[in-house]
Amino acid sequence: MILVHGAWHGSWCWAPVTPHLAARGIPSIPIDLAGHGLNGKPPAARSARPFDPAALATEPSPVAAVGVRVAAEALVDGIRLAGNGEPCVVVAHSLGGVIATAAAELAPELFAHLVYLTAYAPVTASVGQLASEYHTFDRVLVADPVVVGALRLDPTNPLFRDEIRELFYGDVDVPAAEAAIALLGNDAPAQFAAEKVMVTRDRFGAVPHSYIVCVKDNAIPEPLQRRLVQDIDAVSVTATGVITLDSSHSAFLSRPEELAQVLADAEQGGGSWSR
Repeated sequence: MILVHGAWHGSWCWAPVTPHLAARGIPSIPIDLAGHGLNGKPPAARSARPFDPAALATEPSPVAAVGVRVAAEALVDGIRLAGNGEPCVVVAHSLGGVIATAAAELAPELFAHLVYLTAYAPVTASVGQLASEYHTFDRVLVADPVVVGALRLDPTNPLFRDEIRELFYGDVDVPAAEAAIALLGNDAPAQFAAEKVMVTRDRFGAVPHSYIVCVKDNAIPEPLQRRLVQDIDAVSVTATGVITLDSSHSAFLSRPEELAQVLADAEQGGGSWSR
């Protein structure tokens, strides 16, 4: 099972889930997307002293050139390596859904099952267009994405800390939420949110899909998640299996064991999933 994180996160966010998957006999590999984690690079203004917020708001992002196609090709390479060329279950969270969607179109033969965990599937509109209708993560950005080429956070800024916690970690224990915030990167490539992913029914649409709706999500509200399911269905051969979790945006931190069981069900064929 391949675990794909969302914007500003990294493979680290899946650490609470992987032991529960292992206990169910499921090996799992969390990856760092292009432009994130060990594949990312922070803006110089992040660590410059004295700190200059104006510089952080204007410095071009070191990951601005990373596009959806580049990230999707890297994910395909990772899936192929991890599965030794055999198809894998791929779980994508949040903005990671963009890259997983594009990867499934590129190499559907490597996807045994694609599970969206409160994730974007921009098959009818870009993430930017979808998110703007619900005014979600844009309120924590500290720079114009057009200017810097990235969706830029300043997680260390106390003015944004409570809002970031509310958006991403609403039902996560405060110590764990604070630890997660400290690990967040500054930049997610702006192209991830700007591009609509072109998919076809006989490639992406032929991959079995499931969607985990997190009903307490403040970053991707439930109505938007339900709309994304409809968008996926419109380009798919079969209907998307849906299950709900009573969770915030970050179920991997707040409900790791429950999430692991849901993913184990998907691995075994999704028998408990329904509309």
